[in-house]
Amino acid sequence: MSTYSANDYKSELDRVRQRNLFRKMVRSTLYALITVAAVAVLIAVLLLPVLRIYGTSMTPTLEEGEYVLSVKGERFSTGDVIAFYYNNKVLVKRVIANSGDWVDIDDKGNVYVNNVLIDEPYVQEKAFGDCNISLPYQVPENRTFVMGDHRSVSVDSRNTAIGCVADEQVVGRIVFKVWPLNKIGAVK
Repeated sequence: MSTYSANDYKSELDRVRQRNLFRKMVRSTLYALITVAAVAVLIAVLLLPVLRIYGTSMTPTLEEGEYVLSVKGERFSTGDVIAFYYNNKVLVKRVIANSGDWVDIDDKGNVYVNNVLIDEPYVQEKAFGDCNISLPYQVPENRTFVMGDHRSVSVDSRNTAIGCVADEQVVGRIVFKVWPLNKIGAVK
């Protein structure tokens, strides 16, 4: 029969308490991390989706491989860049006109909304592009007329293959480039 002193019992009790305290701390930290991750995912999915740019229809504003942050919204102005769902893909284009507006494009690629030439400093090379709609064109109710910044290659609302974007298709307005690091900044 072995004998233990009071100090042995006390040190064993301290060791067990420390182990239990460590387990509680690890469990608490894990719960906090899981909660933070869940909140971050909900915010990213519901309020501020992060999207990757594919294709060249928005160059030079946005280039393939860049990551951008979008903000959910319902009303967009001419010049805003939006993301929207199309055939299980997310496309990114620039808002030209909203419901009820009249859009016209001349042979040189100048764009008119309600008979007013819109200022497009983001377009480097104007082009009539792939247009198979009858101009002037009135944007239908609850729709948005969009065009890419690289007008000669962009397939957008000028073509019935894409058409105008329905309100329920919109992911959000692109507001910020987040990757690559040397291009971080607001999207204009």
